[in-house]
Amino acid sequence: MSGTSSPEAVKKLLENMQSDLRALSLECKKKFPPVKEAAESGIIKVKTIAARNTEILAALKENSSEVVQPFLMGCGTKEPKITQLCLAAIQRLMSHEVVSETAAGNIINMLWQLMENSLEELKLLQTVLVLLTTNTVVHDEALSKAIVLCFRLHFTKDNITNNTAAATVRQVVTVVFERMVAEDERHRDIIEQPVLVQGNSNRRSVSTLKPCAKDAYMLFQDLCQLVNADAPYWLVGMTEMTRTFGLELLESVLNDFPQVFLQHQEFSFLLKERVCPLVIKLFSPNIKFRQGSSTSSSPAPVEKPYFPICMRLLRVVSVLIKQFYSLLVTECEIFLSLLVKFLDADKPQWLRAVAVESIHRFCVQPQLLRSFCQSYDMKQHSTKVFRDIVNALGSFIQSLFLVPPTGNPATSNQAGNNNLGGSVSAPANSGMVGIGGGVTLLPAFEYRGTWIPILTITVQGSAKATYLEMLDKVEPPTIPEGYAMSVAFHCLLDLVRGITSMIEGELGELETECQTTTEEGSSPTQSTEQQDLQSTSDQMDKEIVSRAVWEEMVNACWCGLLAALSLLLDASTDEAATENILKAELTMAALCGRLGLVTSRDAFITAICKGSLPPHYALTVLNTTTAATLSNKSYSVQGQSVMMISPSSESHQQVVAVGQPLAVQPQGTVMLTSKNIQCMRTLLNLAHCHGAVLGTSWQLVLATLQHLVWILGLKPSSGGALKPGRAVEGPSTVLTTAVMTDLPVISNILSRLFESSQYLDDVSLHHLINALCSLSLEAMDMAYGNNKVCQHPNSRMREWGAEALTSLIKAGLTFNHDPPLSQNQRLQLLLLNPLKEMSNINHPDIRLKQLECVLQILQSQGDSLGPGWPLVLGVMGAIRNDQGESLIRTAFQCLQLVVTDFLPTMPCTCLQIVVDVAGSFGLHNQELNISLTSIGLLWNISDYFFQRGETIEKELNKEEAAQQKQAEEKGVVLNRPFHPAPPFDCLWLCLYAKLGELCVDPRPAVRKSAGQTLFSTIGAHGTLLQHSTWHTVIWKVLFHLLDRVRESSTTADKEKIESGGGNILIHHSRDTAEKQWAETWVLTLAGVARIFNTRRYLLQPLGDFSRAWDVLLDHIQSAALSKNNEVSLAALKSFQEILQIVSPVRDSDKPETPPVVNVPVPVLIGPISGMSRPFVRTDSIGEKLGRYSSSEPPIVTDELEDLNLWWAAWNTWYRIGSESTKPPITFDKLTFIPSQPFLTALIQIFPALYQHIKTGFNMDDLQKLGVILHSAISVPISSDASPFILPSYTEAVLTSLQEAVLTALDVLQKAICVGPENMQIMYPAIFDQLLAFVEFSCKPPQYGQLETKHIANAKYNQIQLFAPAEWVALNYVPFAERSLEVVVDLYQKTACHKAVVNEKVLQNIIKTLRVPLSLKYSCPSESTWKLAVSSLLRVLSIGLPVARQHASSGKFDSMWPELANTFEDFLFTKSIPPDNLSIQEFQRNENIDVEVVQLISNEILPYANFIPKEFVGQIMTMLNKGSIHSQSSSFTEAEIDIRLREEFSKMCFETLLQFSFSNKVTTPQEGYISRMALSVLLKRSQDVLHRYIEDERLSGKCPLPRQQVTEIIFVLKAVSTLIDSLKKTQPENVDGNTWAQVIALYPTLVECITCSSSEVCSALKEALVPFKDFMQPPASRVQNGES
Repeated sequence: MSGTSSPEAVKKLLENMQSDLRALSLECKKKFPPVKEAAESGIIKVKTIAARNTEILAALKENSSEVVQPFLMGCGTKEPKITQLCLAAIQRLMSHEVVSETAAGNIINMLWQLMENSLEELKLLQTVLVLLTTNTVVHDEALSKAIVLCFRLHFTKDNITNNTAAATVRQVVTVVFERMVAEDERHRDIIEQPVLVQGNSNRRSVSTLKPCAKDAYMLFQDLCQLVNADAPYWLVGMTEMTRTFGLELLESVLNDFPQVFLQHQEFSFLLKERVCPLVIKLFSPNIKFRQGSSTSSSPAPVEKPYFPICMRLLRVVSVLIKQFYSLLVTECEIFLSLLVKFLDADKPQWLRAVAVESIHRFCVQPQLLRSFCQSYDMKQHSTKVFRDIVNALGSFIQSLFLVPPTGNPATSNQAGNNNLGGSVSAPANSGMVGIGGGVTLLPAFEYRGTWIPILTITVQGSAKATYLEMLDKVEPPTIPEGYAMSVAFHCLLDLVRGITSMIEGELGELETECQTTTEEGSSPTQSTEQQDLQSTSDQMDKEIVSRAVWEEMVNACWCGLLAALSLLLDASTDEAATENILKAELTMAALCGRLGLVTSRDAFITAICKGSLPPHYALTVLNTTTAATLSNKSYSVQGQSVMMISPSSESHQQVVAVGQPLAVQPQGTVMLTSKNIQCMRTLLNLAHCHGAVLGTSWQLVLATLQHLVWILGLKPSSGGALKPGRAVEGPSTVLTTAVMTDLPVISNILSRLFESSQYLDDVSLHHLINALCSLSLEAMDMAYGNNKVCQHPNSRMREWGAEALTSLIKAGLTFNHDPPLSQNQRLQLLLLNPLKEMSNINHPDIRLKQLECVLQILQSQGDSLGPGWPLVLGVMGAIRNDQGESLIRTAFQCLQLVVTDFLPTMPCTCLQIVVDVAGSFGLHNQELNISLTSIGLLWNISDYFFQRGETIEKELNKEEAAQQKQAEEKGVVLNRPFHPAPPFDCLWLCLYAKLGELCVDPRPAVRKSAGQTLFSTIGAHGTLLQHSTWHTVIWKVLFHLLDRVRESSTTADKEKIESGGGNILIHHSRDTAEKQWAETWVLTLAGVARIFNTRRYLLQPLGDFSRAWDVLLDHIQSAALSKNNEVSLAALKSFQEILQIVSPVRDSDKPETPPVVNVPVPVLIGPISGMSRPFVRTDSIGEKLGRYSSSEPPIVTDELEDLNLWWAAWNTWYRIGSESTKPPITFDKLTFIPSQPFLTALIQIFPALYQHIKTGFNMDDLQKLGVILHSAISVPISSDASPFILPSYTEAVLTSLQEAVLTALDVLQKAICVGPENMQIMYPAIFDQLLAFVEFSCKPPQYGQLETKHIANAKYNQIQLFAPAEWVALNYVPFAERSLEVVVDLYQKTACHKAVVNEKVLQNIIKTLRVPLSLKYSCPSESTWKLAVSSLLRVLSIGLPVARQHASSGKFDSMWPELANTFEDFLFTKSIPPDNLSIQEFQRNENIDVEVVQLISNEILPYANFIPKEFVGQIMTMLNKGSIHSQSSSFTEAEIDIRLREEFSKMCFETLLQFSFSNKVTTPQEGYISRMALSVLLKRSQDVLHRYIEDERLSGKCPLPRQQVTEIIFVLKAVSTLIDSLKKTQPENVDGNTWAQVIALYPTLVECITCSSSEVCSALKEALVPFKDFMQPPASRVQNGES
């Protein structure tokens, strides 16, 4: 309300009222003076109210009658304009709730007048609505008047008004009831409802009701009166009313406010006394009406049912049953019975449809159905309502099939296909069934010619009606064909779904609540101690009651359901519909089973069984076991006769399988449709999921399944599983592809059916076994044919059959035939064929007999078998892996016998079969020894081929020619494996292929044995092959094998294998599948590489040798990059082998292939500019081959091709190197880091490879090489390997990898040295590489993100067994130092090379050396900086002259600052010498410093004019810094123990002096040096002396620190030396300034005389003496011109 009562809103209201009144007075000025006056006085009234009161709204409400008066008068004028203005003003007042009850009454009266004059009708409705909804001031008479007003407007002539009024009436009715609900809410809090007066309260006794409730009561009562066409009591003034509108209002009130009727007795009384009788009365025309019956029998014409009323009545009934079932038990019984009647066939179509929709609404509410069952079906003398509903639905569905829906001409168009009348002629219609038994277009039911489409009407489980919602239709609608059927179908499905889920849910709850009672109802045991017997018995009672209800529900509905569902199942042509029906039958069967209702359970199961078999199929068990068999009997269901319709055979279903019936005498064939298969799946489902509740019906289920399995021709396979099999006895079985896709699924479920029996309890299991026994007895009665006896399921029968058969065969073979058998091929095959046929039988006992028979035949007739060999070998080969050890063993015995004794006697064409059979035994995994022995047999066979090669070859060629001829005659292509190769070669290839297969066997021992055999065979006998066949060997055998091994190795399992079966221990290097595969990979790769190496002379002339080479390199690469040290190292060995770095094992019978390394590199013919230029071949292959066999070996076949091969090898080497040494991104325990031997082998390959590619080796390649060398060196080693690889930390030894790296660079450098000019540009790159290695001495390289321990603290002295591998960085110092030596040597050779000068190599060397020099004592190894100094001195002695030579070019400009900084860092290092440094050691180190200064004085300063000034300046400052040892400013801070470098200081000083006064002054530049040096020196001396004097004075008696004394002595000596040198210099060289500075020292020297140290004194004396030369008398002044 705050919105209308806020000050702003009130102010606005007052303004608006005044403006409304002003407007009114203006309008009425002329015509209606009284109104004008009223309006003006109204304005004054409003103003006074506003002025006098604080609560303005309340005051307005009190005076509202007067305030409203002018507006009411305005309406009285009946002028449209004025009326509109007034109504708007009145509405505004209402919306602010300032209208009192009297004012409201006045307003309503005025509105009534306007209504009677038909003025402003829409405005009136709006005003009424505002008045009633904003507040509750209108009551009783006024309210009824307002409502009547709206009703009256509903019946005007104007359409818009009618509709608006109808909406208003609905809203007003709702408002009245909402007011009542709100009133109840208010009072509920204040006081409880008074106890209701018992007894039959009169309808007028409204006195007990509160005001709003009273209004609601009166209104509802009058609505009933009006619908009944009686006069209303309260709504006075009604003139007309329609029943449809009244029923709609009743329905909405009942639906929206059920609580009103349930809580107030008065209202429930109205329901019982008024509403129900009214409904029953209005239903009467529908009940009496019979469609098509003549009315002559009854005198009065029967009133026809009227759709709108009937439909609304059904809606009211739905609401009554749903909401007030508990109040109106008897009435609901009547309603439900009526609904059932409306389904009768003689009622109009629309009525049946609407009734079915209504019933559907109840079917989705299982709890409601349950209460029907409790209230009616379970009472003694009540109608069985629930049963009737279900049966009625069944009869309804039946009637739709039996009576074609005539009398509704519109149906044909409704279904959407116009040519389809709703009559019996449907099946002839081509639109529905395809001629060839095609599938129907629409989902539909079809039965005996009646075709009813299935429409999708609703989502499962919700009842959404169509015709119950047609509130705007007056005429009965035309119902589309199939609509009623579809709704009824959904009713059934929802009913089943609802009931079963409800009952099963409650059952489940019960079972969890009381786990005390078991299935069989054994005595309740206490589940917990606390639970007392009382609660247990309550529990039992509750269960008994619930059980009774459930059983009654199932018993009431199962007959009707089954009848309807069976009929629909038979009629269904749609897979989804069939699925739903079967699901319903399945759930019902399971539910009956759980509730122990045997008859109904069996009836449902029988229905499913019948559905799965073809129609009229003679299966006795279905026709005899159950009483409720659904053939053409009709049986009475408690007084109601339900006719059972037997399945119609001519249903239009697609036939998906044709097979033989299972019977004693073979009959014709039977057909299975897709629906039968669907039913079969449901049956399997039932057996699987609900086996526990099947009980005695197992027999039904299993019998049906047995027949289906037979018809479909499923055969038992090993292990008892069923597989679709086409066997001898069913020639007429036909399966379409449609069913073939289903069969595996079905056979799989069947096979698993008995596995799921393990979950059954004892009783269920007992039933299952009983059923099986009775079946197997029947089966034994059916006899089989002779051969087929062996397949008999009973083992005794089988044994007899097998025994008979094998004896027959043996007798036949041993009989002395004439002519002998070996010539009479036909007879022999006839005898042996049945033996071969036995291989199709899966019983192991039969197979054993068969093999024993073979063994005996071999022993007696082996020599004379001839053409029978393929059959006999076939029998051995037919043994499969899963057939048990004894069978395989026997078969293998036969094979061994064949290989050892009979190879020479059999036709050569059979040799290939022998190879195949032997190979297949190798692959058997039952017994390892058999596999290994069979590989041995293959080796023996190969030997036999080798020895008898020529004869075999001749015979095979002869046979081949004959076959070729036959094939040409027939016009077919000859087909055999490896075809283009000659037949003898094919035999070899088959052998190799078999061995190749064994090389990838899952068992490591087999792989190893097969691999060795394969490569030995190729090695020993490969020379027999034709040259062209090698192509196949390489590509089809070797590379194929490599591919498979690589794939298996990379995917092998890394799990640890505990032991090798039995008690064999496995070595840790072979304890995972991955490691075992690694061994295989190594073996295979080595074998292939060896063949490439030893047979290169054979392979190279083949057309695609270079492609093969690439593939081999690719394999080497992937092996080298495998994360297994064993494989990767072996791959490199193979790489070395094919590069012939290791000279190959030579064949005795072949010309030797020279190891390429020793051959001098051939000079190319003519200059080859690039790799791409085509090379002219001069020699044919023939010549080459000729050359091979000549005595001297060929040097090179074709340089260009060779070069290509070498470059391919280089690329592979580069890829292996870059991939294997690239550090991984993340590290954990499992990170793979390549081993040292691998890296060493990798780097060792390079020098040899380089010999072949050096002609084209360029900077890019060098760059690539550098990256690899650098990465390889950086790889750390794991701490557990370190003791074996690393020298101890103190020994300066290189690891083999480091040696290899330096060797590689050495080879390169030597090649560059002798190479052409253009190769010399590679020098700087080599320097860079070496210098990078030199840096390792101080800063070991990082390997990715890996943290390495420095070797010194890696704890390999006590290796923990299972500690994670720590990574240890190698000791790089010896390597770095060796690299440095190489650098110095190389620089000595190459200092003057253009490339070396241009690429600033000298500067780089200095820069690199600066690191160890500046670290000095902080270097990891002391030897490092010493070597660095000596190297620097050597390099500078060579490099400085070169630098001076190129001074003008500016190429060395950047070197000088670098050099100066290096000197500075070394001579004045920041690192502190170690404490344990001896004096001698210190002096030795000082001597090194002195050497450096000497270098400066000898090599640098004399050439100052060629050197940048800044550099010389830096050197001078440095010498100055060194010359007089400057410590800190006060002696307390001086570190006492820093040892002075006296020699060094002296040397610096002397150098300074020497270059201050060199006698050979040539340029002013030198003078510049000396002056600068002098002034520096003198200033320095002055400072030192001053500081000394001060310190001496302060120290008193204490002697000064030694170093300060040394310093002063040094200064004093320096001064005397200086003066001496100055005197020696020619006077003109020393400027006056210098002398002045020298003389200025004198007074300071004099002050030192007081010092206490004797040493200082003697030095002072020496310094003072030279000053005598400065003493001379002062020059006499000239006075007045006189002297």
